[in-house]
Amino acid sequence: MASGWANDGAVQEQIDSTIEDAIARARSQLPRGESLTHCEECDAPIPEARRKAIPGVHLCVNCQAEHDKEQSAHSGYNRRGSKDSQLR
Repeated sequence: MASGWANDGAVQEQIDSTIEDAIARARSQLPRGESLTHCEECDAPIPEARRKAIPGVHLCVNCQAEHDKEQSAHSGYNRRGSKDSQLR
């Protein structure tokens, strides 16, 4: 099917890229290593129950909530393959 400037399979490639980006972003946010006893951002103590529940945790609940809020601001739309991004 003719679709302007797009190659065959371009839509699927864009979908795949969007999914790959989301997976990479999620994996980069996974806690690794040993849990800290104090938050690395505000130095508040991290409760033992949180350290046991989430091995490798580095942030207190409040800082993690702020971090999650910032991460949710990322768009789920991948513009790498769109015509609009090529024209800008």
